Amino acid sequence: MTINLYGIPNCDTVKKARAWLQAAGVEYAFHDYKKAGVDPDRLRHWAGQVGWEKLLNRAGTTFRKLPEGERVVGDLDAAVALMATHSSLIKRPVVEHDGGLLVGFAPDRWDEALRSREAQICP
Repeated sequence: MTINLYGIPNCDTVKKARAWLQAAGVEYAFHDYKKAGVDPDRLRHWAGQVGWEKLLNRAGTTFRKLPEGERVVGDLDAAVALMATHSSLIKRPVVEHDGGLLVGFAPDRWDEALRSREAQICP
């Protein structure tokens, strides 16, 4: 199973997610989108799977510090442009795996999507 974890290494939620993956014995590739960014086409692809509203982190400091006019996001194009410019606005972590996409860290969902599927592949 191919797993790509996208996030920021010093984010507490990403740290928990990485620790969970390691404890579960799940191998993954890490993409630091603070350093490497995320291609707008990938953001559009993710939004097509889960919706741009789920990807855009409106709860964080970065969003609150934006000028009021920039915080009004009404469509996919505006959301992608904002997230491509300010990678901290992408909810963390994002996991691409053979079965789909996970946004945010929820151990129960991850267990079902990642460990259960891996057990089926490698009995």
